[in-house]
Amino acid sequence: MNSIAEPTQKRLSTSEFAQLASFSKREFGLNLSENKMPLVFSRLSKRLEERKVANFSEYLKILNAQNEHAERQELVSALTTNVTSFFREAHHFETLKNRLYELKHHIEKGKRVRVWSAGCSSGQEPYSIAATILSVYPDARKLDIKVLATDIDPKIVSKAKSGLFRREKKVEIPESLARHLKPSTVNPEFDEADDVLKNLITFGELNLISDWPFSGPFDVIFCRNVAIYFDQDTQRRLWKRFSDLLTDEGIIFIGHSERICGPALGCLQGIGITSYQRRSKLADQKILGD
Repeated sequence: MNSIAEPTQKRLSTSEFAQLASFSKREFGLNLSENKMPLVFSRLSKRLEERKVANFSEYLKILNAQNEHAERQELVSALTTNVTSFFREAHHFETLKNRLYELKHHIEKGKRVRVWSAGCSSGQEPYSIAATILSVYPDARKLDIKVLATDIDPKIVSKAKSGLFRREKKVEIPESLARHLKPSTVNPEFDEADDVLKNLITFGELNLISDWPFSGPFDVIFCRNVAIYFDQDTQRRLWKRFSDLLTDEGIIFIGHSERICGPALGCLQGIGITSYQRRSKLADQKILGD
């Protein structure tokens, strides 16, 4: 029997990897090709040690147990990478700002505006979105403007919701955000987002391949560097679900290594680098009628 005290003796067989890949695909939509086997072994070996199990066969039994929801969340946390930063892909936020200006008449009439950060990671993206909104509408809290931020990992959602970020050089953060970051009273090495910023955002846990407990519509959706974890069929379905939730002329931003594919291409048009806009449904009807 393999020993936990001797981690170098652990092995991940091809069969065990196939079972892990199948489980991850079924539960989370993750696409684990065979070339990911060393990465999976490296990251999950730590979970075996934490759970004090000797091999991956035993770990698979844990994952499949009905009462092990928490371990399944540990699995997806281990297999995904939360790399983010404030105002990452700055051109997306310029496009967002322009779209907010375009919606000025709509907003001033008291109508709703919704932005979704799908795959919000540790929060830099939704807080950057909220700061952009406040740069255009300083009194946004009095308007019907909200940001929804979701991620599959409950730990990372909790971290994002806290609004705590390790202090960065303020010269590297736009003033629109820097004015809303104050020194944390808990940890001097951290800044904390103020309530003006926090109150624009609602955080929640969401598995994108499951049912969505809302129907939109959204004026802007950020889903960047999330679809890379899925196979092409799952991506096709995901892009279509997003496009169906966009308002007329709503915008979706994707990651630099991602491409829109499948039925969504019929209703989205490129408007810039990794930026797509929903054609109006009236335009779609005209195309279908031609």
